[in-house]
Amino acid sequence: MTELKSEVRSRIMRSVKRAHTKPEVFVRKLIHSLGLRFRLNRRDLPGSPDIVLPKYRTVIFVHGCFWHRHDGCRFSTTPKTRVEYWLPKFASNVERDARKERELRELGWRVMIVWECETRDEISLMARLRQDFRLP
Repeated sequence: MTELKSEVRSRIMRSVKRAHTKPEVFVRKLIHSLGLRFRLNRRDLPGSPDIVLPKYRTVIFVHGCFWHRHDGCRFSTTPKTRVEYWLPKFASNVERDARKERELRELGWRVMIVWECETRDEISLMARLRQDFRLP
């Protein structure tokens, strides 16, 4: 029975999308509606940012609260089984995110993080984006 659970879990994990997720597409639509133009997943930049706005020398990562450990977020839960696997996995994700963010800043890029939970409030996120890009 454990083997079947393992196979099912593997299938589920493989189905987790890396790019073009629902929150990412939502943020792209908001940014585009503000008149901002961007590129996607530039592999020549550290961390292959989700959204790159060259004109503003800004990159945006749309992070899932679960995978990237959004502090204090109710969606940043820890599985109750195989904790010895999950805790190092999450720690390495957080460490990698910090390293890639630091590398981008050293290259002169402004780094923005939009959390998955923020995409649930379109008005608030739109206000934040307007403020961050100094738009009316």
